[in-house]
Amino acid sequence: MKEVLEIIAKALVDNPDKVSIKEIDNEDSSITYELSVAESDMGKVIGKQGRIAKALRTVVKAAASRENKKVSVDIVE
Repeated sequence: MKEVLEIIAKALVDNPDKVSIKEIDNEDSSITYELSVAESDMGKVIGKQGRIAKALRTVVKAAASRENKKVSVDIVE
């Protein structure tokens, strides 16, 4: 799932070398991915009215559901 998120995020931005993903295991056995991109690429990852961010979350959740896991994606600076 982390790899899927990384591939998609790098394809969206102008500075793919600035993309980093931090994986956090939560107490309720879910996983949170913190996606960090260059400040100039933040709008490209979020999209108009958050549509790109929502699509990213949907794809990652779909990949996680195949493995019976709960995930969430947070976009941070």
